[in-house]
Amino acid sequence: MNPVDIIIKKRDGGELTREELAYFVRGVVDGAIPDYQIAAWLMAVYFRGMTDQETTDLTLAMAASGEQLDLHDVLPGAIIVDKHSSGGVGDKTTLAVGPIAAACGLPVGKMSGRGLSFSGGTIDKLESIHGWRGELSEAHFRRQLQEIGLVIAAQTANLAPADKILYALRDVTGTVPSLPLIAASIMSKKLAAGADAIVLDVKCGRGAFMETLDDARALARQMVAIGRLAGRKVTALITQMEQPLGLAVGNALEVQEAIATLHGRGPADFQELVETVASEMLLIAGGDNLAAARTQVSEVIADGRAFAKFRDFVAAQGGDPVLVEHPDRLPAAPIQRPVPASKDGYIHAIDAREVGLTVVDLGGGRLKKSDAIDPSVGVMLALKVGAAVKAGEILCTVHAASEAAATQAVARLQAAYTIDPAPARPLPILLDRIVEAS
Repeated sequence: MNPVDIIIKKRDGGELTREELAYFVRGVVDGAIPDYQIAAWLMAVYFRGMTDQETTDLTLAMAASGEQLDLHDVLPGAIIVDKHSSGGVGDKTTLAVGPIAAACGLPVGKMSGRGLSFSGGTIDKLESIHGWRGELSEAHFRRQLQEIGLVIAAQTANLAPADKILYALRDVTGTVPSLPLIAASIMSKKLAAGADAIVLDVKCGRGAFMETLDDARALARQMVAIGRLAGRKVTALITQMEQPLGLAVGNALEVQEAIATLHGRGPADFQELVETVASEMLLIAGGDNLAAARTQVSEVIADGRAFAKFRDFVAAQGGDPVLVEHPDRLPAAPIQRPVPASKDGYIHAIDAREVGLTVVDLGGGRLKKSDAIDPSVGVMLALKVGAAVKAGEILCTVHAASEAAATQAVARLQAAYTIDPAPARPLPILLDRIVEAS
């Protein structure tokens, strides 16, 4: 085998074998295949696509390119369930879903990432809690999973290193939107992290990377097919991201909202999504039915076990549990400015991407990986799509580090709301559920 033959075969629409893909991925990681040949192959995949079997073989080769966690030695007989969100604005789902699932007896050992551009990151949000750390040794990861039942760690450089190399080249060669490459990127990290079953939360809308329902369904079906062919259980939920999820956008603000949700007091759309995802995790781990799973989820929220699990998890990773008990003591921005409605009417749209980018410019996100994060800044929505509003009524509140930053944010956020005279319906949170490839 040689790289040129593999590039030509894919360029001409051929189906690559497992052995060819494994050879190519090894060459990517050990440097035997130069960037210009990798880029040519990526472009061939972009235009020619891949079969489900090809995409699965690529995913498995990428997962095997570095360390692979096997958590069954510390949890013998357990089904290791992971969840993944394709990213969004105000998406703090893991912070609430993880403790709920763990409180129901389902061990959750999860690798999470940081935010980039308008999409926030779980690790950044949790670092709003003083002392909390996501960089853990494998020994700590295993011990905490066994003792607490919940651990969320930053992704290591040794987990699916082929994905890191391929993504960096996709980013500069115009091949990021390839469905097989997106699916392989996501699923390789999930498989390398030791998941037996995965619940995927595929976001759809202006605040997501998949803007249309058709694109979101195509990605979901591709990932479910990979899971089936790789011998894993996978369920994909397609959820709405036309407007921000919940009310809070910004790191400390989102932690506060996740804590409220663990007490059963979250915004309606976020509470619904959290309980739906947690129930799917219980079901995919062997639960009897979705209704029974939903009842179990409601019980651990109502009796405080989910919140207690979150507190114990934070403390186990160095975070101050007092801040969990008193979330009003989390970092707070010195400037808070209301954003008034410009006219009477009904809210027809909130541009989630513009809200996310506004928070980035406030200092709550990053445009490049080296950017520092201000955990205190963000946006707190007051009204969402479907609500009636009067001129001058508060649409949302800007939390900023300076008056100048607040002034700029107010103007951007006013423009992000579409207000018309005709009534508008609230947006549903769950758009589709895919349990097998079709």
